[in-house]
Amino acid sequence: YLFNIPKNTKITMTYQVVPHSLFSEFDIHLFREGKHFKLYEKMGSHKVEIDGKTGIYFAVWAPNAKQVSVIGDFNNWDSRVSELKIRWDGSGIWEGFIEGLDFGVIYKYGIQTYSGAYLEKGDPYALKWQQTIQAASIVDTTFYEWKDQEWMKNRHQNNSLESPISVYEVHLASWMRGTDDPNRFFTYREIAERLVPYVKEMNFTHVEFMPVMEYPFDPSWGYQITGFYAASSRFGTPQDLMYLIEELHKNEIGVILDWVPSHFPGDANGLHYFDGSFLYEHEDPRKGFHPDWKSHIFNYGRNEVKSFLISNACFWLDRYHADGLRVDAVRSMLELDYSRADGEWEPNKYGDNRNLEAIDFIKEMNTIVYREFPDIQTIAEDSSDFPKVTKPIYDGGLGFGMKWMMGWMHDTLKYFKEDPIARKYHHHKLTFSTMYMNNENYMLPLSHDEVVHGKSSLIFKMQGDEWQKHANLRALYTYMYTHPGNKLLFMGGEFGQTHEWDFSQSLDWHLLQYPIHQGLQNFVKNLNTVFKSEKALYENNFNPYGFEWIEADDADNSIYVFLRKGKSEDEVLMSVLNLTPRTFDYKIGIEEGTKWKVILNSDAPEFGGSGVVPEIKWYEETPWNNKPNSMIVTLPPLSGIILKQTEKTKRNQAKSK
Repeated sequence: YLFNIPKNTKITMTYQVVPHSLFSEFDIHLFREGKHFKLYEKMGSHKVEIDGKTGIYFAVWAPNAKQVSVIGDFNNWDSRVSELKIRWDGSGIWEGFIEGLDFGVIYKYGIQTYSGAYLEKGDPYALKWQQTIQAASIVDTTFYEWKDQEWMKNRHQNNSLESPISVYEVHLASWMRGTDDPNRFFTYREIAERLVPYVKEMNFTHVEFMPVMEYPFDPSWGYQITGFYAASSRFGTPQDLMYLIEELHKNEIGVILDWVPSHFPGDANGLHYFDGSFLYEHEDPRKGFHPDWKSHIFNYGRNEVKSFLISNACFWLDRYHADGLRVDAVRSMLELDYSRADGEWEPNKYGDNRNLEAIDFIKEMNTIVYREFPDIQTIAEDSSDFPKVTKPIYDGGLGFGMKWMMGWMHDTLKYFKEDPIARKYHHHKLTFSTMYMNNENYMLPLSHDEVVHGKSSLIFKMQGDEWQKHANLRALYTYMYTHPGNKLLFMGGEFGQTHEWDFSQSLDWHLLQYPIHQGLQNFVKNLNTVFKSEKALYENNFNPYGFEWIEADDADNSIYVFLRKGKSEDEVLMSVLNLTPRTFDYKIGIEEGTKWKVILNSDAPEFGGSGVVPEIKWYEETPWNNKPNSMIVTLPPLSGIILKQTEKTKRNQAKSK
């Protein structure tokens, strides 16, 4: 493990067995093999009692350090006072016990390197960090008396791929802020008072929190993490976050956490160059430095780093009862040439761009978390065409439960930016996703990434005047909720946030004083209700049987018609999109003997629409759209309507008799 040691340096290593170490020989074996997945029970700082004396046990991995000490206010930050001892077994773990310390102690590790440098580092396994420049770690606990047993017992039903999953994506620092001081963050408990009833009223099934792990720089939105095991203290204590999650669970709302195993920042108190060597990251900048984010990439081939990361995934599922992990920036992990020009990356042993070490890590991570927590989901934020991302590992897949459908998102937003007059030339942007939708288990995202950096808010991506923008967005949401796959909508999109998302301030909640924004919010609430109650929209989300085109090629009229089907023959819905401002009667092919009723109309007045009623004028025995019968339906302008089959085909009626 020794790196960066000047030539002719004489090295003397002193080993000592620390009495009452938390590590067994088996722990050390697992750690070094990359197979220890509960390191948070051993590493870091833990309150213990030894021989009747209470204090804090510290353990840190720093195999290339010359000496490691615990420093803090309790010893005047003097690295000579509280030195740790390195274990005798070659694990590179330094440990020790300091009597009299308690929860709340602020500390760092003072690390002497063989090159003569002195580093002050936060604890990689700390459960809490300060909110200051070059923040220190804080001794804390994740003990909590959970009261969400009912949810945990039944959550397999709510997280199943055959259940409706409609996710509300939230950035805790900017969803809502204090009315007394717009610069004040709400605490986790204050957020719970407001967010839980709101999400429940809006009928979302899950929330997804952008990273809650400790991050020093607000503009990173949480994606530049220094404290991978610490809930951000800018919103409160670990127990406060647990309370928020518990309240969501008690109201039957699942919690997905953004998880970032792809990179970490170069802050002096963080993981970078931790013990005077490239310990957590690759030494080779072609593998170890991310050019886009100016951050450092984990060394997925080092066993101890794999133990650190997989333990971290398990930690949030175990200690915080998370129901899923949305894994950030998966493509950057899979591809050695991600965001790199020729000559800036090195092919793997097969001569291609796959990061074999990262692929093996992802497979093992998914294997372990699904083995230990079978009722959760892992979701890949992946824009690559890497095959079988959501297929089982035994079938050559990566083992994720779901993957964001980035292609659907890009094509859909491009289409709705077009003037309705020109949409006939871009018709198949909305049909193309159905060519590959069964390749993976997809989640359809309209996330935070689509409403920042000059991209504008969702409502201002739409064409036309204010009424048309809202009509277009309601039609888009109809398409989204009736398209196969689970759903994700970023906060503010449900009521037509007009400003681009700004991490430094609250959403524009004042817009809800205007009826048209109230109407959009009401429409999303109703869409979620239909999605949760109609099995045709979710039972076969990832089954080809669950979808059928009726009309995919009417580009001249910019009309789309398709069916969604549940497991039962009685569960059939029809989605009809009219994406021009015209109102007219339209013929749609149906099965012989079926009858239909409209269950949702995006143009209804209560949603801010014009009030055109999508009336079924008559049924015909005339063949149409390769169906034996047809019906004539009035289509409102710039609308999406959902119809439900109320009578089965004559053939099925005969079968049931």
